[in-house]
Amino acid sequence: MVDQTELQNRLRTQRPVDWEQLPDFSLYMDQVLSYMERQVLRFDGDDGLTAAMVNNYTKGGLLPRAEGKKYSREHLAYLTVICVLKQVLSTRDMKLLLDQELKDSGSVDTGYATFCRSLDGSMSLIADQMDRYQDPEKLADSAIHFALLSYAAGAASRRYVTMLRRRQEEQETAAEPAREKPVRQKKEREEA
Repeated sequence: MVDQTELQNRLRTQRPVDWEQLPDFSLYMDQVLSYMERQVLRFDGDDGLTAAMVNNYTKGGLLPRAEGKKYSREHLAYLTVICVLKQVLSTRDMKLLLDQELKDSGSVDTGYATFCRSLDGSMSLIADQMDRYQDPEKLADSAIHFALLSYAAGAASRRYVTMLRRRQEEQETAAEPAREKPVRQKKEREEA
């Protein structure tokens, strides 16, 4: 069992590696699964990444297809983000955020760096909060405090995802007439 001090230390120190430190050579599935064990903060042996999960993420469009049977640095970045976000977001919401953060940020390495900075700040914030919740006689109070932080952060996250989804839908709707106009004009010229 992980004690409070070990948890606090891991929250302060355990981070995914930077983009430059991700392997710049391709890995097979078993190597990816082993590598991912070090990328995310885990305490239970049963919540790790599996080959079936990787395949499902690929089928669901969250993860680019492997090159043959090999996975690149880009795949490791995606999987790191997915393994963290899957704890709090639906697959649908993760896909939206991955599209925005990793694909649309200009490059996967830029989106991954942004993700890592945000994760670092969040984990440090919680580790610092734990200083006030070290009394072993008040574990329930501590658990409720952090559950409520999670609830509030989840509410904010869901709201931002909803706003992002609406903006994306509005952009797609606005783009539709622009795409249909040349087709209509061509049709009108053909009919004339």
